Amino acid sequence: MLKLAGWKEGPLSVGDVPKCVICVAPHTSNWDLVIGKLLYNSWGRKAHFLMKKEWFFFPMNLFFRWMGGIPVDRARKRSVTDQMAEQIHSHKRFHLAVTPEGTRQNTPEWKRGFYYIALKAGVPILLAYIDYYKKEAGVKTLFYPTGNVEADLACIRSYYRDVTACHPHKFAH
Repeated sequence: MLKLAGWKEGPLSVGDVPKCVICVAPHTSNWDLVIGKLLYNSWGRKAHFLMKKEWFFFPMNLFFRWMGGIPVDRARKRSVTDQMAEQIHSHKRFHLAVTPEGTRQNTPEWKRGFYYIALKAGVPILLAYIDYYKKEAGVKTLFYPTGNVEADLACIRSYYRDVTACHPHKFAH
């Protein structure tokens, strides 16, 4: 389907890991989910993703859960980081896609949840991208968090400097 729409698969420069957090950037359009899911499925892999619980109303909740969606209730007292780390630990295979911006709007500071989930679960971060200028989606590398948050996030963000978002003015490299 991606090829029919003029998209090409970028490199999949890493092997298949049983568990990881997928950092997907940039995220400026609802189409990012569709493109990302189609690409990941074409590789024979399944990824879960976090989504506001408000989107999980009938009948959409059935569709989003089927796609791998996990509702996030930000009002709950329990840490999403802890919940997702537990999910990763409780499965033999679990890939969790997270958009570091946390929204489709321009956010100069990325949210750190994806990083802390990977760190707490002891899994690598797969750096995935969707480039609308090249009409290409793929994987940059597999990143292993060190615990040095500032240095690691600066390194991760550097991988996205040459990627063009659907709405470039909404993506803060």
